[in-house]
Amino acid sequence: MSKSIVLGGGCFWCIEAVFQRVKGVESVVSGYAGGDSPDPTYYDHANHAEVIKVSYDAAVIDLETILEIFFHVHNPTTLNRQGNDVGTQYRSIVLYGDDNEKQVAESVKIQSQSDWDEPIVTEIKRLVTFYETEDNHQDYYNQNPANPYCQVVIDPKLQKFNQKFKTLQK
Repeated sequence: MSKSIVLGGGCFWCIEAVFQRVKGVESVVSGYAGGDSPDPTYYDHANHAEVIKVSYDAAVIDLETILEIFFHVHNPTTLNRQGNDVGTQYRSIVLYGDDNEKQVAESVKIQSQSDWDEPIVTEIKRLVTFYETEDNHQDYYNQNPANPYCQVVIDPKLQKFNQKFKTLQK
């Protein structure tokens, strides 16, 4: 059974690269959500966060595990930033589709707190609209692995994923 969840953990290139490598994930699409203005773009986020829409086979991987990965590979304790990426578009956010997803997200957020010294500030709110980003921002890491940003920022997230979730790699 195919399901999806929308997640924001800083630059969408970073978490897109991680979730593309997770067993049971069928597709990862970068985009914008969580704001209130229509038609955001890379240069005008219009109050939206950079997010990914993760479509997954619930018979292979469950939402709880996806969220455990999410809370592990990015820093959910920094408000409106991930490393040097600063602004509301880089906020940590889970956008759910139904009350069950909300409950799972809230539960995993609480469980994940023990991994962090500072309080988790991840927003959890209902998804209203997901806007797909421009084509040149899709599959960015796989298309640009030699890019310095990819090597300095994304590679460590992939290593963090590989260390803890080795059995979940495709």
